[in-house]
Amino acid sequence: MRILFKILDAGEWSEAVACGQFDGSAVDLKDGFIHLSAAHQVRETAARHFAGRDGLVLVAFAEHDLAGLTWEASRGGDLFPHVYGAIPTRAAMWVKPLPLENGVHRFPGEAGA
Repeated sequence: MRILFKILDAGEWSEAVACGQFDGSAVDLKDGFIHLSAAHQVRETAARHFAGRDGLVLVAFAEHDLAGLTWEASRGGDLFPHVYGAIPTRAAMWVKPLPLENGVHRFPGEAGA
């Protein structure tokens, strides 16, 4: 089972839980799909797109639980997981804080990256 990850603001995730589904962050809505990362990609995603940001969470999903999932080429030609449509929040395997330590995000051991 492959685990995929979404990094987002803790408040965004709380709002999604209240609604029962995550429709995407601002960049997801702009691009028309929800950006996810595989374990080997998630640290670079954090460094590139969330540098210096505190108050984030890391949400883990089992690949087989995500309807509308497709793998598409992105930076460097690497295939990234994208979800077209909303993700039910009940599909989350776990949600963990993604704190900043000395300017770098500290990932939980379960991230496997």
